[in-house]
This record gives sequence, C-alpha cells and structure tokens, in this order.
Amino acid sequence: MASSNADYLRFFPKPSPYDNQSEAMARIRESLEDGRNVLFEGACGTGKTLASLAPALSYARETDKTVVITTNVHQQMRQFVREAREIHAEEPIRGIVFKGKGEMCHIDVGYEECQVLRDNTHEVVEAERDREQLAERQRELLDAANDGESGAADARQAVMDELESVEAELEDLREKNTCEHYYENLTADTDDFYAWLYDDVRTPEDIYEYAAMEGLCGYELLKDGIEGVDLAVCNYHHLLDPGIRAQFFRWLGRDPEDVVVVFDEAHNVEGAARDHASETLTENTLDEAVSELEDADDVRADAALNVVEAFRDALVETYEDSFGYGDAERVGENWEDVPVANEDKRDDLTLAFLEHYEGRGISKDVDDAFALGEHLDEQYEDAYRNGDATTREDCQTLQCARFVDAYLTKGTELGQYPTVSVRRDSGTGTVYGRAELYTCIPRDVTTELFEDVHASVLMSATLRPFDVTADVLGLDDPETMAYGLQFPEERRRTFAVDTEPLFSSNREDPAVQREYADAIRDFVEYSAGNTLLFFPSYAEAERYHDLLADADAERYLDEPGVSAEELREAFVADDGAVLFTSLWGTLAEGVSFDGDDARSVGVVGVPYPHLDERAQAVQDAYGEAFKDTGRQRRGEDPGWRYAVEIPTVRKTRQALGRVIRSPDDFGVRALFDRRYTKASRTEMRKYSVNNAFPPEERSELIDIGPEKLKFATLNFYGDMDAWDGSPPTP
Repeated sequence: MASSNADYLRFFPKPSPYDNQSEAMARIRESLEDGRNVLFEGACGTGKTLASLAPALSYARETDKTVVITTNVHQQMRQFVREAREIHAEEPIRGIVFKGKGEMCHIDVGYEECQVLRDNTHEVVEAERDREQLAERQRELLDAANDGESGAADARQAVMDELESVEAELEDLREKNTCEHYYENLTADTDDFYAWLYDDVRTPEDIYEYAAMEGLCGYELLKDGIEGVDLAVCNYHHLLDPGIRAQFFRWLGRDPEDVVVVFDEAHNVEGAARDHASETLTENTLDEAVSELEDADDVRADAALNVVEAFRDALVETYEDSFGYGDAERVGENWEDVPVANEDKRDDLTLAFLEHYEGRGISKDVDDAFALGEHLDEQYEDAYRNGDATTREDCQTLQCARFVDAYLTKGTELGQYPTVSVRRDSGTGTVYGRAELYTCIPRDVTTELFEDVHASVLMSATLRPFDVTADVLGLDDPETMAYGLQFPEERRRTFAVDTEPLFSSNREDPAVQREYADAIRDFVEYSAGNTLLFFPSYAEAERYHDLLADADAERYLDEPGVSAEELREAFVADDGAVLFTSLWGTLAEGVSFDGDDARSVGVVGVPYPHLDERAQAVQDAYGEAFKDTGRQRRGEDPGWRYAVEIPTVRKTRQALGRVIRSPDDFGVRALFDRRYTKASRTEMRKYSVNNAFPPEERSELIDIGPEKLKFATLNFYGDMDAWDGSPPTP
C-alpha cells in the first residue's frame, strides 16, 4: 500500500484516497517503472481514473513522457476534463483535450482539402515574408546609393527585379484556395492563446470559441502547441487507427516508447478495435469510380474498368439474388447484412466477381487501377491547390482498387469475415449495397499498439476474466488487479430471482410473461425511488413496458432513435418512476444514476446478443484462435465463452453498476432469471451463468423466489429508512 508521502499523491486532488486507490496507485506506479501493461478492474464509482492518472502523471513527469488517456464514452470524456482540472488546480500540468478536425473546423472542409489549404496558405505567408524582406533590403540599398556608396544602385536594381518576381508569384498564389483562419495563425501573435490554453485544461469547444473570436484556427494551433504535454485526452480513434496514432504521437513530439496510455471503459476496446480494422466499399463509390474511369483519358482506364465494373456488378447480383419475395421492399435505412461466406469455398461475392471479370489478369488490372487512381488523385490535389476547383475531389478509383485488392487477398485469412450489406437511401428511396471485410479478432489491431508504447493501463468495472482480456487484446503477461465495491455491503442487496429461464424459445409464452411481469411489478412497487430495468432488446423492453401498464409508477420507455439523454433527464427528475431500456443501448454503461436518480436496478433475462451470421463469424474465429488456451471449462466451446457469454455478463455487470456510486448511496439490484442463481450451477449446469461472475460478486448474490422479492425489497428500504411517508403494504 502507498505511503502517505508517496510522490504521486501530489497529482491526487482529493483529501485522501480510498484504501483500494492507495494500493492501486502503488501497484500501477511499480508496473510503469517495469514497463508492464496493467489490467485494472474497479467497481463503478470507486475512483479508477484518479488511481490511474496520479501515478502515471508522476512517472511521466520524472521520465519525460506523456500520458494519453482515452475513452469512447462522451460522458467519461467530460469526467476526464473535470478531474484533469482538479489535478491542475493542485499540481499544474500541461493538459490538452483533442478531438478530430471535423469537430473544430470553422469552414467545414475535409482532411484532404484542409491539407491543401494549409500548404497553400504557408506558401502565401512565406512569399509575403520574402516580399517584406526584399522591400526592406531595397530601402537600405536606396539609402546607401543616395549616400554615394559604390555598387549600391546596381544591387538595389537586382533586389527590385527579385521583388517584382515575388510580387508576381504572390499574385498567382492568392488565386489559389487558402484558409483565412490558418493565415491568422501564421501571421498573428499567438502567445496569448497558448498562455490561455495552459492556464487550465481547455475543451475543444473552449478552443473553438476562443479561435472564432480571434479569427484563428484552433485545431492547427492545438496541433502546433501540444509537443511535450503532460496529459492528452482523446478518443479511441486516435490510438486504434495505426496511421492516426503515428501522426498523433508526432504532434505530441513523442516516440511510442515515450507514451503511457490509459484506456477507460477498456472492455469496449475489443469491439472498437474490430470496427477500426474493418474495411468497406459502397455501391455508390463503385458507380462513381466507373464514371470517373469512363471520363479518364488514360490507357490504363480499360484495365481498371475490368475490375471496378465486375466488382460492382457482382455486388448488385449478390444482394439481389439473396432477396426472397417482398424482401427488397422491407429493407430499411440501417445497414442489414446479406451473408456471403461459405464453408468450403470462396464467398459468394468473390465467386460472382470471378464470373463477371473479363481481362488479362486480375492482379495486373488491379495494379493498373492503383496506378491510375494515384495519378488521378494527384490531379485532383493539384486542381484544388491551384484554385481550379472549389473542392478537393477524392479519387473513387483509388478507393475501389485498395478495397478490391484487400478483399480478394485477405478474405480467406483467419479472423476475416467477408460480407455484404444493404440499406435504403432515405432521400431517393433506392436500395444499394456495401461490401465489407470485417475483422473478427481485435488483437490483430491492438497487439502492435501495446507492444510499441512504454506501458498501458486498461481500466474498467468489468475486465475479468483477465486471461480472456489478455488473449483477445494480445497483452503479454500484464499486471492484474481487481477491487470490488468498497462501500458498506449492508447498504446494498443483490438478488438472483428464481423465475423461469427466459430462453428465446419461451419469451412468447403467456405464463412466462405473466411470471416476469408480476415479479417486476413487485420490484418496482416496493422500491423506494426510481427503478432502472434492462432487457435483452428494445422489443422486450417495450413488451414489459406495456405489460406493466397497471403499475403504480410513471413509466418511461427508451426507444431507438429517441434522445437517451432527454429521457434520462425526465426520468431522474421524477420520483418512484421506472425506466425500461435495452441492455445493449446507450444507458447500460458510462451513464451514472447517483443517489435518488435511481435506487433499484434490474436485469431481466440473460441478455445474449442476437446471434446473426456476423456474430457467429466472431464466435468461430475465437473458437479457432483460442482453442488451445486450456482455460475453458471441459467440453466448453471457447468461441462461445470468449465471444458471447463473457461480453454478455460484462454488459450485465455494467448495468448493475449504474446505481450505488458512493459510500452514502444505497439500493437493490436484481437479476431476473433462474440461470443467475447459485442453485442453477448444479440444476442447469451448462445453461447457468452464475459462475461467469467474479467470486466476490457471486458471494453477494442471494437466491430468492419471485413471490418473496417484494418482501425482501420492502424490508431493505425499511432498514435504510428510505420511505418518504408510510411504506407500501404487501
């Protein structure tokens, strides 16, 4: 445990740490000194962020490194800013919060356009500086010539000729596309900006407003002034994309080995890495590439068309052939998968492409498409740079060549899942397709990151089992630590309600629905305050919202497409209300319901995700990749455990963590389904999920019959003196 005078405590802005924070800080500091990655699980509300940041900042300060803390949850980003400001108030740090250019640009241009505008503006400013220097020089030579200095007049004439040339060049440069905001960055005094920036920890919104008032580009100022900062706050995108990560580290002025990374909500790294590595190509891009090539006056255009047209026709044929009667009319505005993978041969899209392709050879034609695409892309950049185009076009041929090459060469590799999707265009109403190469195994993306940086701390309330997390993310021998709720156990109850197991096969059974509705109604009625209820899907949430129409509580229903934040605000402002939502929605993690915001929380059923073809591909890939770990139970499929059971239990644990967020808090948590009970371990065996919870959480689970739940809930809140007035009578 850390001593009271541990150096890193100067970066800990609270009066004193919890005991678990003290121990965690000491162990993290030691791990950073050894260059080891850390898996840090701490229950919700127990101060993981400060326990990670304090030793990381202390170590980085002593060793001239930078700490990068990252999350994919907006609320956590705001929490990081608050805590970084608290640290700064006690121990000044140079901290920045970084977001993508798209959220900070005042003229709303894309990355490629911005790069051209920046280069052109640089050229203008350099030419103006050359002009000023030449003008000053000619004035000096004029004075010298007037004083009779030999050769001054001839020298002045040479300078005047050069000045005339620069004036002509400057006139041409000003015809090109430039950025006024970036021009101000290069010509104005920006000392006040940087003094303001590091006087506190500023958000991108703060920087945007400051830059707007001064006519500056805050994004470029931030990039130019973040070298060597103590702390950088960013989202996953800046670290999981290899190209963006390398660029981001360059802006920080750090080699990877000089960076300490802290991942918050690290149980989400798995899915985020998978999404970042996946590649897509839409039918619209293919159509645009065909038009681009038909207009191209180049001998390589026919070869490129052989590839692009064949792939486009194969894509359309593949998804159209998958439609049964009326299927096309039912396609909505969200992407829907059209599975194409085959067990014993190439996927349907590749086979269709091979049938449609006519040319001298795929590899040669793809090479020609690449070369022509790069040539056209250079032309588009030159046109925008020179002011001949008002926007910087993207080369669609180049995008198609890259994707088709990857799809054909990598599609059969372990962990790669080729698929097709369709959606309906909301504007035109037409259905169009997309090809995708989906990456199933995230360690293919993350291993390089964790090997390159000095060390990392991955923190979450739900990282266990640690061996599975290490396997999936490619972490070699990480330090592991886990701390449960440190708050008084007598201020909470966690029930495993012995209702019929809510299998997908019996969800429509009226008797099962009645049993669950009665138990949930009792739980809501005998809870002293608001109740959160999480279901396997939005459809199930709506079902029980309707079944509890007679409940003596205001009901709130979370639905796709409805603002979850507005719903949350209305719910927490109420008293004795109940909110029905999906465990796979936005309210199950990263959102706090402190104190009276919600007292009770229930998870209904074991909310396994919908096991579609894509999810099955992940399960199959995990089963093959981790079949030799020896960590699964006898006869158990590691694919099911790694890809389905563990992520589902993690989501369940995250949902339970929405309440009881401080030592003074109290509440009841209920898991509605026999598979959660201790008894199920012997009675249901392979269907039981009780063993999937960490030991200390299993020990708190109290098996209870549904008919007794109301009495147990009533008694607990009575012991807490939580009732405002007389409690309900059973």
